[in-house]
Amino acid sequence: MERLEIPVTGWRRVSPKLVVVELVGGAFFLLVALAVAVALFVLHIYWPIIAPGVIAIIGIVNLVLTPRRVRSIGYQLRDDDLLFRRGIAWQRFISVPYGRMQLVDINRGPVARWLGLSELRFVTAAAATGVTIPGLPEAEAEQLRDRLVELAESRRAGL
Repeated sequence: MERLEIPVTGWRRVSPKLVVVELVGGAFFLLVALAVAVALFVLHIYWPIIAPGVIAIIGIVNLVLTPRRVRSIGYQLRDDDLLFRRGIAWQRFISVPYGRMQLVDINRGPVARWLGLSELRFVTAAAATGVTIPGLPEAEAEQLRDRLVELAESRRAGL
C-alpha cells in the first residue's frame, strides 16, 4: 500500500468566526455544569459537587484551547481526493477519495447561521470515514459542495 504524503503548504483554513461558535457551545456546557453544582449545593448534597467541578475545569481548559484548535482545521482538494486535517496534540488526517463520496450535506446551527457559517459533511460507504468540515462561509460551503458532487459523479462513472 502506498504511503499518504501529507503536504506542508496549500491548506485552506476554516473561518476564524468558528471560534465564536465553539466558545458559545463551550460556555453553554459550562453553564449547565454550574447549574448542576448549584442545585446540588442548594439540596445540601455536597460530595457529588466534585464531578461538576472537574467538568468545569476541563471545560475551561477546552475554552482556552479553542482558538488554537480552530486554527488547526484545514482541507485540501487534491487530484484524486479531499484531504482533511484537525487536532493539536492528536492530529488527524483523513483522505476521502472523490469516487467514494456518497453524500455531501450542508448543516447550519443557530449560532453558525447567525455568523454566516456552515458545516460541510460528506459520507462514504464506510461509516467511520464520514468527514465534517466546520466553519466554512456559506458561499464557500455551497461552492465546495457543488464541486465535490461534480467530482464524485465523474469519478464514480469511471468505476
